[in-house]
Amino acid sequence: MESNKRIRVVKKKNNSLRLSSYTQQEERGVLSRKDVSTEPVSGKKYALPPWLFQHEELVHALENAKIIDKKSLTNTLNHIHFMDGHLLVQLRHPKYDDTVLVKIRPDPCLSAELTCHFTDEHLTGIKLKSYKFLHLIIDDGQSVILAPAILNWMDKESFSVQLPQESYLVDQRQARRHSSQGVELELVQGGLLIKGELLDFSPKGFRVRVSHASSATFDWSTGSDLLTMVNLRRGTQVLFSGLCSCIRHDESPSSTEVVLSPSDNQVKRSEKNEVRNPAQNISPTLLIIFEHPFFEKMIQLEVADISTSGFSVYEEVDKGVLMQGMIISDLTIEFAGAIKMGCSTQVIGRFEKDESTVRCDFAILDMEINAYSQLSHILANALDPHAHISNKIDMDALWEFFFESGFIYPEKYEILKSSRKCFKETYSNLYQDNPEISKHFTYQKNGRIYGHISMVRAYERAWMIHHHAARSVEGRRAGFAVLKQIMLYLNDIHRLPSAKMDYVTSYFRPENKFPDRVFGGFARELGNPQGCSMDLFSYLLYTRLTVDTRLPEGWTLTECSQLEFWELNRFYSNYSGGLLMDAMGFGQNNLQEESLKEVYGRYGFSRECMVYSLKHEEELYAILIVDQSDLGFNLSELLNGIKIVVTNPDSLGWNVLSIAIAQLARYFDMEKIPVLCYPFEYVEAKGVPCEKQYQAWVLNVRYGNEYMEYMRKKFKLIYR
Repeated sequence: MESNKRIRVVKKKNNSLRLSSYTQQEERGVLSRKDVSTEPVSGKKYALPPWLFQHEELVHALENAKIIDKKSLTNTLNHIHFMDGHLLVQLRHPKYDDTVLVKIRPDPCLSAELTCHFTDEHLTGIKLKSYKFLHLIIDDGQSVILAPAILNWMDKESFSVQLPQESYLVDQRQARRHSSQGVELELVQGGLLIKGELLDFSPKGFRVRVSHASSATFDWSTGSDLLTMVNLRRGTQVLFSGLCSCIRHDESPSSTEVVLSPSDNQVKRSEKNEVRNPAQNISPTLLIIFEHPFFEKMIQLEVADISTSGFSVYEEVDKGVLMQGMIISDLTIEFAGAIKMGCSTQVIGRFEKDESTVRCDFAILDMEINAYSQLSHILANALDPHAHISNKIDMDALWEFFFESGFIYPEKYEILKSSRKCFKETYSNLYQDNPEISKHFTYQKNGRIYGHISMVRAYERAWMIHHHAARSVEGRRAGFAVLKQIMLYLNDIHRLPSAKMDYVTSYFRPENKFPDRVFGGFARELGNPQGCSMDLFSYLLYTRLTVDTRLPEGWTLTECSQLEFWELNRFYSNYSGGLLMDAMGFGQNNLQEESLKEVYGRYGFSRECMVYSLKHEEELYAILIVDQSDLGFNLSELLNGIKIVVTNPDSLGWNVLSIAIAQLARYFDMEKIPVLCYPFEYVEAKGVPCEKQYQAWVLNVRYGNEYMEYMRKKFKLIYR
């Protein structure tokens, strides 16, 4: 009873308790480890094991503390035991009259008596039996419970106490602190770098430990404008990287503990006025689920609003777990308990909604393309129930749409009629299995298709838009509806590394007014071929030669070398100045990444691109690009034919070039091989019959915002 009497007397001495938190710019935790070390002559080091209890004022400020009854305390202790947790015991030193905290592990609490075991590995040699027992202390990161238990007995390994009728909740932080283990730390200040470990954190900041010797070179002034770069890692995975200011630091002879708070505006935002995809409140509510990177526990939060670039959640101030700048590499967005979309994200902002609630904004850093398509479909369908992205399609309805809309016209059908079985099989795989190499956008009503556009990954870093067709539906412009869908889709996906999208291409015939206005109009208005370019090709169908296909003496057709790629780029840069060669990316393959051929192969498709140089006595005359894909992958076979760039048009005769084409015809099973020739004037100058012309349109995705703004002004598209 002596302990209880002392507590009651102390309550009358003080009527206030000043709580500390990160928001007050001075974090003063209940616990502060002072790793004081001594080194005897023998050289063996000994560490002072207990945690010095620096906040005696907590014991002297219980007037306003919440009372915890014995039943609640017992339940809390059993929960700690169930979770293999620990609590602390406060002991008074017999000689120096200061108090220390020692970590203990409780046994199950099944009566008024509780047995606890000392767990601190540094306690060897410390005569705990001579210390005076004061309190049990439970610190859950947000609140501290002081339990004035009565000691029954104590030995060097354990002790037993009688639980009190009342305990006291004496410290209520504004935000819970969470302990962390295994997170490595790098601090950079003024060109100096030191390493340490993360001890605990709250949404407002974190406490770290570094060695005293290395930290002595740093400026820890709390009033200083000097910021410290902080990098947190778990293994090779980056969890946080940003500038922080020092709130508090405590030094000992062996280590320094520093409390740091992230500076405002950790994440840089674009200064230009970009067209943003609309954020929506989706029903049923989406959830985000992730393992917290700092303390490795599963977190689940409801999504307030979401777009393809990011989302927002709300969390309670006193239960917050999200810190601005924190990176979550494996987060799942869950819709209706069935659709799960993985992504990596970063917390880019925290904004107080009211006294008890904080809004946290996330940016999506990366997302696998099929997951992105699922999210895009959910958002597009919420805006317009007739909008669909890469959903499974009734193939009979698709073919009916292609013919009725006039997309497959008689001349085109003449090309594909003999291989219609292969066409059907290819499209069934593309539209039913939803591979990551192809995406389609439709406007449908009751299963009937009114608008369609799709895109395929044509080259390593370039996607091709094709198959744009529409028919009227109740006076609505279905063609613009699907065009808006693909633009919103592209507006954010090009930022994701997984998409491998630096360029978007499209081929269209100059006489087709709609694509010429939509694509060509922007290229002309922008007036910058490094932002958007067009190159005119002649198109012809090459019939296989039955005569000798040997080149004349002195001529060679060989695989293109790096030097010849350089000559090709030099010719194209001077003649066009556009983006087509960059989009095709010849000679730029990253051997560490899965090749385009391998990606297609995973889904049972074929895709290959081989480049040959036609030379006469070591002088380059033309580059021939053999594009191979499954028959019908593109209905005009623009990815299944030969593209030619004539670098010496004045001196190259058609007879020589024709033989070179014939030598490469062995790669194709088609009777007539599509050939695109550039510059288009070469075919005209040589008197070669030309069926039609195609504009090769290429957009640098960094100019996507300018393109969306052009479409908004030109065609009054509304992006919501």
